Amino acid sequence: VPVEKVMVRDRDGAAHRGLRTALSQYATGVAVVTTVASDGCPVGMTINSFSSLSATPPLVLWCIRLDSASLSTFTTTDHFAVNVLAASQEQLARRFAARDTDRFAGLLWYRDSRGMPLLHGGLGSFTCQRAELICGGDHLIVVGHVEEYEVTAGREPLVFYDGRYHTHLSGRSGLKARGLQAVVSGTKAATEFAGRSRGQRPYR
Repeated sequence: VPVEKVMVRDRDGAAHRGLRTALSQYATGVAVVTTVASDGCPVGMTINSFSSLSATPPLVLWCIRLDSASLSTFTTTDHFAVNVLAASQEQLARRFAARDTDRFAGLLWYRDSRGMPLLHGGLGSFTCQRAELICGGDHLIVVGHVEEYEVTAGREPLVFYDGRYHTHLSGRSGLKARGLQAVVSGTKAATEFAGRSRGQRPYR
């Protein structure tokens, strides 16, 4: 298979477009990050930059564009929640990526123990205290300290690959999964395994 090697230069627009295409070959999960604005209204946006950072202490990160309309809210709030989407939630991902719309209008959601908005039907959620903001080019890296999380077993993930959403993982091995709930305090995690599942582009 022929392989093309491309050198990237800062002012080379064509090379940067090619780089974006190349990076799109890296499949990611899709999540909606949520918080509460200073006026008490819920705020949320779709991301595919969510990643684990550290186990001790429990840290995660995600990225937001410097020109995002939600930048000021997410950089001033103390807490946020990352809602990991299931394969059946593509329309939810599109809703929270849309511009100039009330993304929570008519949507069923609930609050966790920290008051963060959580969405129904996903793979799980991570509630975090904002720990650090790091500038990275035209994005800001938001680092969060995980304080609480929950996982619902038995659902397929929503995947973003090659500029499109995908709702099926081919060749996925069968896994025996159990419902999981956990509350993280400092470097210690109190974990409870339940015998059944708990029923409970992309970023802008």
